[in-house]
Amino acid sequence: MVDDVLPIEKQSRPLSTLFLDLNSYFASVEQQERPELRGEPVAVVPVDADTSFVIAASYEAKRFGVKCGTMIRDAKRMCPGIAIVKARPAVYVGYHHRVLEVVENVLPVDQVCSIDEMRFRLIGAERDPVHAQELALSLKRKLREDIGPEIRASIGIATNPFLAKIATEIQKPDGLVVLQKEDLPDRLYGLKLTDFTGINKRMAARLNAAGIFTSQQMLATSRADLRQAFGSIIGERWWYLLRGYELPEEEVDRKTLSHSHVLAPKLRTEQGCREVLMRLIQKASARLRSQNLCTTAMSVRVSGFEKTWEAKVKLPPTQDTITMNDNFLRVWESRDFVKPRSVSVCFYELHEPGQVTPSLFEDVQERAELMKAMDGVNQKFGKNTVFLAAMEKAKDSADEKIAFQKTWLFQEGKGDNEWVNTFRGLRD
Repeated sequence: MVDDVLPIEKQSRPLSTLFLDLNSYFASVEQQERPELRGEPVAVVPVDADTSFVIAASYEAKRFGVKCGTMIRDAKRMCPGIAIVKARPAVYVGYHHRVLEVVENVLPVDQVCSIDEMRFRLIGAERDPVHAQELALSLKRKLREDIGPEIRASIGIATNPFLAKIATEIQKPDGLVVLQKEDLPDRLYGLKLTDFTGINKRMAARLNAAGIFTSQQMLATSRADLRQAFGSIIGERWWYLLRGYELPEEEVDRKTLSHSHVLAPKLRTEQGCREVLMRLIQKASARLRSQNLCTTAMSVRVSGFEKTWEAKVKLPPTQDTITMNDNFLRVWESRDFVKPRSVSVCFYELHEPGQVTPSLFEDVQERAELMKAMDGVNQKFGKNTVFLAAMEKAKDSADEKIAFQKTWLFQEGKGDNEWVNTFRGLRD
């Protein structure tokens, strides 16, 4: 309960956090790596097909209304001449590590939040507004000088991490916004509800149902009413956070592991979906084994342009691919998707092997040892040196993707997801 930490209202609320958000990160990296793309509208995509979608857009493209989630055919219509660039996850991870090296020379990183976001703790004299802004300007200068002019960032400085992140949304690109306690709540009035981290369209609809349609209305809502509007204690936490108070952070347990893949046109068939799903199961189960986890539930999904199919299945505690494939093929018989677009697999209820009781009726342990042996061969000699025969046609599909929440790429074998460093930086 928040009440357990009262009297919280007596906090002095000095500046405590600097938050750095790299602008249009994937597209900016492509522009830094490829000078011919600088100043041009760019869309980074998972698959170069008109029925695929944009995962990152440069600011030049955003001016035409192109944004994350825009279909490629629509992006081409909205912005004639837009450069369509297939995503290169290993490059973005490489730049991420380079960014960390550079900013650490200015201020220690307190937490890496995602591949394009990180936060810094302000202490002592760093909390002075003038000093904090000087640090922010130094971070911007180091990014520009030590990495390149296309790598820009919006920086927010505030009295808690929540507001520091919100501050990065107020001014983009290349913004710098400071939210002191004296600025609250007025400085937040211009934001839409969905500009606040944690409010998606579904949550916004819930708040609308409670009579909250604007940020000003949300900030005027009492603590008790905001808790009721959110439907949980989260609303009470928000009441404090929006006013600049700093609360202990809540720990989030790892509950799922998933992989998804946008299908290339040639794989948009029942056979293609089946093979790629089996490929994703192999990939995800290898990740489970690398983290010494097992799962007791799995879902598979085929998202269709016209109709989507999803199935969930309980599993004996396992981390082996064969058991998962057997269960997948059983539920595959119920498929009824139409015009497939993408596929995904998700493992639930993750546990360490010692926390669950293995099945007495299935050869789970023997299969797990076999899979670990296969992993060892692939790590020594290269990805797909050994693979299940059912994936012959799809074994080279479903390359590792880098979501914004990830900062690394899983390596299924020797040499997998390595980037031959072409970092341009100051060499331009």
